[in-house]
Amino acid sequence: MLAECHFATLWEAFADAVGDEPAVTQGTRTVTWSDYERRAARLAAVLRDGGIGVGSKVALYLHNAPEYLEAQFAALKIRAVPVNVNYRYLDAELSYLLDNSDAEAVVFHASLAEQVAGVMHRHPAVRLWLQVDDVEAAPIPGAMPYEQAIGAAAPAPRQVRDERDVYMLYTGGTTGMPKGVMFPVGEFTRRWVNSIAELLEQPPPPDLGWCVETARQLAAVRSAPVVLPACPLMHGTGMWLGVFMTHSIGAHVVLAPSGSFDPDEIWATVSAHAVTALVIVGDAFALPLIRARETAGAAGPERDVSSLAFVMSSGAMLSAPVKAALIDVLGDSVVIGDMMGSTEGPGGSAVTTKNDATDTARFVPAPGARVLTEHGVDVRAGSGVPGLLAITGPGNVPIGYYKDPERSARLIRTVDGVRYSIPGDWATVDADGTIVLLGRGSGCINTAGEKVFPEEVEEALKQHPSVEDCIVVGLPDERFGERVAAAVAAAPGADLDPEEVQAWAKARLAGYKAPRVVLILPSVPRAANGKADLRAVRTLLLEAEAHERARGRAAPRPMTTLAACADEENL
Repeated sequence: MLAECHFATLWEAFADAVGDEPAVTQGTRTVTWSDYERRAARLAAVLRDGGIGVGSKVALYLHNAPEYLEAQFAALKIRAVPVNVNYRYLDAELSYLLDNSDAEAVVFHASLAEQVAGVMHRHPAVRLWLQVDDVEAAPIPGAMPYEQAIGAAAPAPRQVRDERDVYMLYTGGTTGMPKGVMFPVGEFTRRWVNSIAELLEQPPPPDLGWCVETARQLAAVRSAPVVLPACPLMHGTGMWLGVFMTHSIGAHVVLAPSGSFDPDEIWATVSAHAVTALVIVGDAFALPLIRARETAGAAGPERDVSSLAFVMSSGAMLSAPVKAALIDVLGDSVVIGDMMGSTEGPGGSAVTTKNDATDTARFVPAPGARVLTEHGVDVRAGSGVPGLLAITGPGNVPIGYYKDPERSARLIRTVDGVRYSIPGDWATVDADGTIVLLGRGSGCINTAGEKVFPEEVEEALKQHPSVEDCIVVGLPDERFGERVAAAVAAAPGADLDPEEVQAWAKARLAGYKAPRVVLILPSVPRAANGKADLRAVRTLLLEAEAHERARGRAAPRPMTTLAACADEENL
């Protein structure tokens, strides 16, 4: 039995029990559990000597790399709080997050040094700036070279930790400014231990000793899972499904060599390291992976992906046709796990196999999950009445949002004496108890008093054989309050007519749900984590409408393509 339920304590135990086993691999570099713990302990000493202590925030402004995980481990060792920072953030966004999180240390890649140098002067509260080499570059003034710092430090001694310490993950900020979602680290650790136990068809373990013994048994027979997060580690799906669950049994995390998403590189990595599980974010990741397999044709030995048994997705829609296509290109034995959830908690899951297909956005509810009316009453199964998804259970309910008590009060509610997280996801309940996810309430479009959930429209449009991807949003409308608008990308080699897209939607949805505005783009704007960049989509749609007005056409009818707009503006 370990002293406490805490990620750092568990990972230290793996270093003692299976120290020679691989913990993290990127390209040709593999870090064993012993090296992983030793390097994190040295970095912990650097942080501690720099004034970082219990509750201090350590910002991780990094691409996917072993150093990301080392820095997170080091922060947890000294009971500090690692803070994920989107590596696409530039000046204002980066400065906002460092300020909002009260960061006292920043670990960043040299390739991002220019952005860091531009904001350093605004953040006197940051005590340490640590630069990790991913490109050849001298440290920027005021920053300490990462390798030099840990090379000169003696490992920090292990310590007893408090399960009430905070773990925090910032939301992506696709619909507003990023918010830090806080969890008690003890409950959060137990959540992922229980998740991996369930995946291994085991009951929830009584203590973390089960994790250590499982790691020993898997190492003895060389059968530990090998998991590749294809999505960014700074996103909850990549870190939680890709790392925390994997590292709950001392298993092996493999990262793509470039640290970014390249479908061909992902398949090469699966082949090179006999990856058994792949973690993605919805259709935005699955479709390029499918295209890469289809384009490659019959896989040679260097692209043998027969080791892959499981694909896990969360954070964005994984549509039914795409699940089927994944099975087609990967083989009949692969299992697709689609997890319904958000940073604020998991709501359910859907498991798809060759012989057991699942529909889009339909999930078996997580234990204790409910769908409630706005008055806190359970929605009756089979009624078709929409309600709010409510999530409960150890490690599933956050403490709240960092420095935002008002939003925290809306997120966390007590119903029938039980604490629930209610992040704003609307759903219905089928007669068999299946939850049908409609979408996030904050994204719901109100047109002439009717509610339209963008996800429902997107699902219908993605069934069009020539549609590769789409994002649906609401635009301001003087008459109806909002109008439904869609940004659509055509499948490779396909021609897509906006009026055809509109007609396709009208044939499958109520008339008010069909987009009144359709804009064809080379690709739709998404963040690195695969989530829709809603602000960018709205901007493009509004610009297209303005362009139509300038040409003397009645708006809203930007039935055109971005390329055509650009060409005409250059004449």
